[in-house]
Amino acid sequence: MKKTLLKSIAASLLVFSVASVVNAAEINLLNVSYDPTREFYKEYNELFAKYWKEKTGDTVNVKQSHGGGGKQARAVLDGLEADVVTLAISYDIDQLYNRRKLIPENWQSQLPNNSSPYTSTMVFVVRKGNPQKIKDWNDLVRTGVSIVTPNPKTSGGARWNYLAAWGYALKQNGNNEDAAKEFLRKLFKNASVLDTGARGSTTTFAEREIGDVLITWENEAYLVLKEFGADKYEVVTPSFSVLAEPPVTVVEDVARKHGTTEVATEYLKHLYSKEGQELIAKHHYRPSDKEVLAKYAKQFPTLELVNVAQFGGWTEVQNKHFADGGVFDKIYER
Repeated sequence: MKKTLLKSIAASLLVFSVASVVNAAEINLLNVSYDPTREFYKEYNELFAKYWKEKTGDTVNVKQSHGGGGKQARAVLDGLEADVVTLAISYDIDQLYNRRKLIPENWQSQLPNNSSPYTSTMVFVVRKGNPQKIKDWNDLVRTGVSIVTPNPKTSGGARWNYLAAWGYALKQNGNNEDAAKEFLRKLFKNASVLDTGARGSTTTFAEREIGDVLITWENEAYLVLKEFGADKYEVVTPSFSVLAEPPVTVVEDVARKHGTTEVATEYLKHLYSKEGQELIAKHHYRPSDKEVLAKYAKQFPTLELVNVAQFGGWTEVQNKHFADGGVFDKIYER
C-alpha cells in the first residue's frame, strides 16, 4: 500500500509538472520609448522578466524601439503596435487618444504621479575644463558659442530644452515675451546642428566632436561622462531649468489585440516598485519614491525648476510654440 501511495504521489507530481510547463506562456511586449532610455530599459526589462517569471512562471520578452519622442508617437499612430509607450512628454501620448483612440482619455490617471514614474531636468555638457566658461543659459547666447540640441519638431527632449530656456528668459526679462523670443532666437542661431532626437545630439557632440555645449537630459549628460570619459567632458547644472515629467501608459487598444493587457500593466506598475525606483536612480533619473530619492539625493543637484503647467500645460505650449507657424518657426530662421 505504501508503494502504491508513493507511485500515486509521483504520478500526481509528474502531471502537475507537465501541466505547469504546458501552461507557462511566452509573452512578447513592445515598448516604444524616447531616445535616452535605451540603457535603462535594457536593464529594467531583465529585472521585470525575472520578477514576472517568479510570480507567474511566464517568460516575458520585451522589445525596445527608440527615437525622438514626437517621431515615436507618430510611428505608433501610423501603425507601430506598441503594447506600452514611455515617452518624453504627455502631449505626444495624448495624440494616441486624440487621433486614434488607442488609449483612454484619462490615461494619465491610471498610474501615480500623473503616470510619471520619475522626473528629470535639462543640463549642459561641456568639454573638459569648460573652455567657453559656460555656467548658465545666458552664456549660450554669446557670440561664438556653438550649441548642440535636438529639433523641437521631432524630439520631446528638445521641447523640454526649449521650455527651460524660455522660462529662464522670461524670468530674466520680467516676463517680457518679446525679450524671451529674442533670447531664444539668439540661442538657436548658435545651434550648429538640430538632430531628430537627444541621442543623435549626443553622437554629434561626443563622437563627431561638434559644438561647445550639449543641452540634454540630466541622465544623458551623465551617460556621456560614463561612455566617453569624465576626463573629456563635464556636466554643468544651470541655476534654472525645467521639471521634466516623462509619462508612461499601456496602449490599451493594441494590448487587448495582443492579449498582453495584464503583463503590460504590471510592466509599468513595477517601475514604481522599490527595485524599479532603485534602478531609475542608478541610471540618473530622479525617482518619484521619496525614500529612494532621499537615498540618492547627493547625485541630484538642487536648482530652480519651472513646471510646464506654469505655461498653461502641454496643449497650449505645443500650439503656441511648436505647431507650424508657432514661435519656434518664427525665431528659427535659416
